[in-house]
Amino acid sequence: MAGREQAAGPFGMAGPRAAWAALLDLPRPLVMGIVNVTPDSFADGGRRFFERDAAIQQGRALVAAGADLLDIGGESTRPFADPVPLEEELRRVLPVIEALAAAVAVPISIDTYKAEVARAALAAGATIINDISALRFDPEMAKLAAASQAPVVLMHMQGTPRDMQRNPHYDDLMGEIKAFFRERLDFALSQGLARDLLVLDPGIGFGKTLEHNLEIINRLDEFLDLGCPLLLGPSRKAFIGHLTGQPAGPERDAGTLAALAVGVLRGAKIVRTHNAAYTRQFLDVLQAIISAGSQEDRVNK
Repeated sequence: MAGREQAAGPFGMAGPRAAWAALLDLPRPLVMGIVNVTPDSFADGGRRFFERDAAIQQGRALVAAGADLLDIGGESTRPFADPVPLEEELRRVLPVIEALAAAVAVPISIDTYKAEVARAALAAGATIINDISALRFDPEMAKLAAASQAPVVLMHMQGTPRDMQRNPHYDDLMGEIKAFFRERLDFALSQGLARDLLVLDPGIGFGKTLEHNLEIINRLDEFLDLGCPLLLGPSRKAFIGHLTGQPAGPERDAGTLAALAVGVLRGAKIVRTHNAAYTRQFLDVLQAIISAGSQEDRVNK
């Protein structure tokens, strides 16, 4: 794995779009490692990775452990979190992105809904935009995404981080999320984004109850006919704590793997995780078991 840390540009020698397509064509799920450059992240020990050097070290460690992508964010989107001022978010993420873009050979995603942050992050070496608002909160984000032709993650969220967990309700959970995705895809395409650069994330924990989260994961394959890769991010979320009694942090990693297993079996192409080592090992074994012998081979035996 050590060779993965040697930088060869964010997509190696290929052009960004061709390399993104090649990455998605890999016959296995992709692991997106999380680097939260925030003092109040619920899942990685608060200030543990808040300082620049610690965040950079964590990003390198995630890649060495098997992460195919890194997702770097400077604003907590946990329930009831307050927004972070633009300048502070830039101060947090840009040095980390610049250092990691020079140090690792995997694509870097900027986790933000602010176009100015995304623009600066792309200039610093990020190549993917992960927008929890699905291009809704900042009218300039769609223009930036179209101009840069960077891959974009469109996430579903009911409400905003400050109010999303105040009695979330759906009359038709899967139908409403699917309708949201259709509307957001239509909007993105109308703004000049290409479908092959769009990723859909149902937003586990973003305006959902425990039961909503479980149902989404179990029925994830219902979004496959929208024609875009699916990203699933259950890592260390509150619903795992509710089911297991484990506190926020690494104690929820085992429960996270169970959620990821079902998600991958239901079609998730990208999984977002705090623990790349456990996730990579787990998914490698899962894929090996699934691929061991075709149906025809078993019949002939």
